[in-house]
Order: sequence, then C-alpha cells, then structure tokens
Amino acid sequence: MSAPADRGVVWLGAPSFPEAAREALGDARLRANLKRATTVIRDKRLAVASELDDWEELREAAEAIRRRTARHLDRYLVQLEESVTAAGGTVHWAADAAEANRIVTELVRATGESEVVKVKSMATQEIGLNEHLEAEGIRAYETDLAELIVQLGEDRPSHILVPAIHRNRTEIRDIFRTEMGNWGRPAPAGLTDEPKALAEAARLHLREKFLTAKVAVSGANFACADTGTVMVVESEGNGRMCLTLPETLITVMGIEKVIPTWSDLEVFLQLLPRSSTGERMNPYTSTWTGVTDGDGPSAFHLVLLDNGRTDTLADTVGRQALACIRCSACLNVCPVYERTGGHAYGSVYPGPIGAVLTPQLVGVGSDTQSSAASLPFASTLCGACYDACPVKINIPEVLTHLRAKVVEARPKRAEALAMKAAATVLDSPWLLSAAQKAASLGGRVLAQGGRISRLPGPLSGWSDTRDTPAPPAESFRTWWRKNRENQ
Repeated sequence: MSAPADRGVVWLGAPSFPEAAREALGDARLRANLKRATTVIRDKRLAVASELDDWEELREAAEAIRRRTARHLDRYLVQLEESVTAAGGTVHWAADAAEANRIVTELVRATGESEVVKVKSMATQEIGLNEHLEAEGIRAYETDLAELIVQLGEDRPSHILVPAIHRNRTEIRDIFRTEMGNWGRPAPAGLTDEPKALAEAARLHLREKFLTAKVAVSGANFACADTGTVMVVESEGNGRMCLTLPETLITVMGIEKVIPTWSDLEVFLQLLPRSSTGERMNPYTSTWTGVTDGDGPSAFHLVLLDNGRTDTLADTVGRQALACIRCSACLNVCPVYERTGGHAYGSVYPGPIGAVLTPQLVGVGSDTQSSAASLPFASTLCGACYDACPVKINIPEVLTHLRAKVVEARPKRAEALAMKAAATVLDSPWLLSAAQKAASLGGRVLAQGGRISRLPGPLSGWSDTRDTPAPPAESFRTWWRKNRENQ
C-alpha cells in the first residue's frame, strides 16, 4: 500500500502513533478533559438510543444503504451531478486535494472577494483548504464554535464532533481574550470562563462576519442522488447563517457522502444525532437543492472530492470505512482515544475510524515514523467501536486487515521474517519438535528460581514487562507420545 505522490494532506506528518501517544499520556490535564467530555457524550448516546425499540434494525438498514451505495457509487454520483445541474447548481470533480483547492480558489476569486465564512467541514480540513486560501490571499473564517477555538488558538482539531475537546473553558477564555481581536471583533472586557459568557463572545465576534460575507464554504453530511439535495446538520445555527446569507455557496464533499434517495434520510436522521450529540434530532438541519431566485445564495457549486476514495473502494474489506457518517461515536467509546486524544493520530480523522480511513486515503509507506502505517495498530481490538457504530462498520476487522497489509508491505522487517520462520517451523513436525527441545533447554538455562529474568535480543521487550516462567522439561508432544499415543 504505497501512497501516490498526488494524494492530499489527510496525514499531517506527525510522529508515529506510539511516539505521539507516549507524550499525550503524560498530559494529565488532557486526559482529564477527554475523560470528562467523552463520558458525558457516551452516556447521552446510550440513553437516547435505548429509547428506540428498532435501534438495531435502523443500524442494519443504514449498513445496507451504505453498502448498496458503495457498490453502485459511480451511478449515484452521475445521477447526483445531473440532479444538481438540473436544479441550477454547478458540479466540479476533484481527483485530489490540489485540484479541489484550485477549484475553490478560482471560484472565490471569480466573485472578487477576499474573505469566506466556513461551516465546519472535515473535507476541507482534509485537503488543507484554509491554509491554501491563506497562501492565495483569501482569509477563511471558521464559524463553528469549536472550530473557531481551534483556529484562534492556531491549534488542530482533536475530535470529529467536538474539535476543541482537548481544551477546558479556562483555556478557551484565554484564547478569546488574546486572539479574537486579531480576527475581528475583540472579546468583551472582563470575559469570564462561564460557558454562557464564552458563547456570547463568540456570537458577537461572528455576527458581523455572517452579515457581510459574500461567499461561504461548507461540507456536507449527505447528498441525495435522486433530487440533488445537499444537507448539513449542526447544533449552533452558524451553518444556517452561512448557507443562507452569502451570495455564493461552495460545498466540498467527499464522493462517499452521496445516498441514493431523499427517503433514505429517514434512517440516517434518526441515527446520526443520537450517535453524535446524544440528541433525538439535530437543532439545525439545513437542506438545499440547487438555487432558487430570491431565496438563499444565487450561485451554488458542489465540489466532489476523491482524494484516495476510489482506491479505498477497490479494497473489498477496507471500503467499509467509506460508510462512515462522521458521528464520532467510535471515538467516545474507544479506551485508546480517551487516553491519548486526537492529535496523537496525526490525522484529520482521529480515533478508531481515523485508524482505518487515513491509511487507506494516503496509503501506507515504508517508514512507520513518518507515515500512517502505525495507525492500524492504535487499538486494543476490544470491539467497542463496532458496537457503537450506527452504520455497523466492522472497524476491528478492517484494523486487522490493514495490519496484515502493513506487514506484507515490509517483508524485511523483523516481525515479518519471524512470522515467515514460524510458518516454516510450524509446517514441519520435525522442525517443530527440534525447536521445542531447543527452546526448552535454552529456557531452563536462563531461568532462575523457575522464572526467566530477561530473554535475549528483541525478546527482552516481552520479559521486561511480564513474568516469564521457565519452560517445562518435557513438551506436551513428548508427554503425549509416552503416555497416550498408543492407548
């Protein structure tokens, strides 16, 4: 699984997961912030999901829709383009991040504007749109509260749903006080860290942007192939402002977000809010179909982003990851994420879903210190993510599948050589018997008091952290031949 040179910037070039996680585990405040937030969201999700008697049936229906969509993705995308075009919108196809960034930049420049307001969008984070626009002299203003915190703090998102989950309210107050003035209206004098005060400061800061912006950039939760309708769900109302007030709306959407029909939304709009925010429905559900004279933006552009998705689709096991609806339920139940946070994954997509999606989007290179190859190993394989996923993505299955690919891509690594040697030995009764005798003899030589204090070479990593009993003088195979074989 090698990464083509034209792939986008999903992988942010952080250290490998083990190295980044080791640092994160030493941050007590980070762990406390994460535990508090994920516990609250997790408990809310369980409560509202248990209200539906047909919760499991809904999951199965969503899984079936997503599977059918993946199987006929080319047909549904062509249908979506036809529907959006017929409704007055314009569709653009982007093979990778560079092409998507170029398309958006040209569309903004065509309006003569140098500023855009943004609805929270993982697709635009994936391609590094904000940074690209900044380099081209166009400033992008995040309007989601958590994304605003991340942007003002020159930080990176660490959660799919709550990007600033790693920050507490005192940290947020300090960021608002020092940075808001550099991006527009400054924070009110004497701003406290009370949630109500922080929300009001953000509302006042963003209001002038909503009322003056001529161009908005959004992502999309779903797009219906049959009607050309695009949907964004959110909780703050900032999305509704961005989607209705500007004159031009540009939506960047991963090609996997298409669903066959409008009626399919009935399934997902029950699953998504319960799985993400623990609510029965999203406070704001915005849908639009092309353009309508006198109502909303007068120009709508839909940028369909591939950026590694087509290659992912070719993997019959790994393609499950494309079914993700970005609810973040898997993050909130993951014991690894809860202790390390999202930054340790070095990706726009953190947590269990990031561990299976990112390596496929960027490819797995040969150097685990600078690639996404370590991510499939960032899991205990406990299965909690699979139980929580509203579309039943078997994340543990994909993780083990990708682990195998990583090992296969590095035939010269010690573990691959060890597995190959083990396969040879286990395939031969004679070699297995000889190896057992040698191991038994060597183990007894190293043992002291019935225990091996330290195994030689790379095996010391095992004995340094675990008790290693001395092997028995007689193997089971030998005992069996003596006592049972002829009975």
